Amino acid sequence: MAKKIDQFKIAVVGATGNVGRTMLNVLAERGFLMKNIYAVASDKSVGRQVSYGEEGVLTIQGLSNFDFSKCQIALFSPGSKVSAEYAPKATASSCVVIDNTSHFRMDADVPLIIPEVNLAALKDFNKRNIIANPNCSTIQLVMALKPLHDITPIKRVVVSTYQSVSGAGKEGMDELFEQSRGMFVNDAMEARKFSKPIAFNVIPHIDHFLDCGDTKEEWKMSVETKKILGSKIELTATCVRVPVFIGHAVSANIEFESDICLKEANKKLRSFPGLRVIDNPDDYQYVTPVETAGDDAVFVSRIRRDKTLPHGLSLWVVADNTRKGAALNAVQIAEHLIKDYL
Repeated sequence: MAKKIDQFKIAVVGATGNVGRTMLNVLAERGFLMKNIYAVASDKSVGRQVSYGEEGVLTIQGLSNFDFSKCQIALFSPGSKVSAEYAPKATASSCVVIDNTSHFRMDADVPLIIPEVNLAALKDFNKRNIIANPNCSTIQLVMALKPLHDITPIKRVVVSTYQSVSGAGKEGMDELFEQSRGMFVNDAMEARKFSKPIAFNVIPHIDHFLDCGDTKEEWKMSVETKKILGSKIELTATCVRVPVFIGHAVSANIEFESDICLKEANKKLRSFPGLRVIDNPDDYQYVTPVETAGDDAVFVSRIRRDKTLPHGLSLWVVADNTRKGAALNAVQIAEHLIKDYL
């Protein structure tokens, strides 16, 4: 693929944010040449420099007047409102957009892609030349659900998430740092990014509340899982913000249509691309969010039967939300576009 990669130019929109910077790192790690990469952000960031790989540096270009005709692919992570405005401008310049925001995910003519799970759906990208990245927690959950769903169809999933502050961007990480430090010097904890103090606390509230009582984050996990795996799957979620800087965790209780062999489930999970199973309770072998930071894999632990259901399993799923949950997934989509379509 290296020769073909050399022919393609890529813009990273939102290059100063957590996910944008990670996109640049992942592109460098996977062999994309710095000369073919444009770092793009809001006009107030023009002229700032961002790292590309271990030694490279890119200068930020302004989004408002960026010429997308220079690129074949644009990786977007600037926020939903910005994507809504600028992604169509990019596609009008014959640039394919891979969008990490939630704006286009549920559009019927926009494929919602996890390459290991539903790569075949990528063939429809040219309906609008926009491809959507799923929500970070949805990605890691569906990565673990897919190999089990292939054994016997999933009926229902009950999910609790434990999502790090990096999911709320740099402001969220700064707030956790400042509040944690303030605890030890008796400073008042001011909640700005989150609805409650996040240091030494957990908050059952991510995104805004809907009329049904769910938060939008919880709604996203349900509708996105249905779009990717199948509309018959029922999913209910409680999404919680926790005082962790990097790494999301998901506890999943899964009900299947028929019996599932625990040994076969383990085998399928262990052989699925992008998954790593670390699960030996006798030696305290399970994965926590801190251990996933900087890793591309989705980790599965605590695989066990749910004895309250005729056909049930419970899992613990952890991943670096800025990598497979966002940047890596987007870059993988770009690689498949280059290899198979562009």
